[in-house]
Amino acid sequence: MITAAFDLALWTVLFFIIGMIKPKWPLFFLSKPDRFLVVVITTVLVMISLTLWGEGNRREKAEKEAKTAPVKVVESPATAPVPVPQAAPAPVQK
Repeated sequence: MITAAFDLALWTVLFFIIGMIKPKWPLFFLSKPDRFLVVVITTVLVMISLTLWGEGNRREKAEKEAKTAPVKVVESPATAPVPVPQAAPAPVQK
């Protein structure tokens, strides 16, 4: 995930630089692209990159902790005697 964040950050910088110079190139599908739209898209891409980077670091840290943490042994609970229902007393015959 960290490599994807780094790759997206590089593409974002490239998009921003080219978009500030010639907004028509990265936004070729729009009839009238402007620099403000390039800034908005760049802002969103930066937020996505930082989120990916943070999540990747969090997962990497969790994996390291899982490898180094001792395994917790779960003991089976002590068996307790199970009560057996008593049969009803037989009726007394006279």
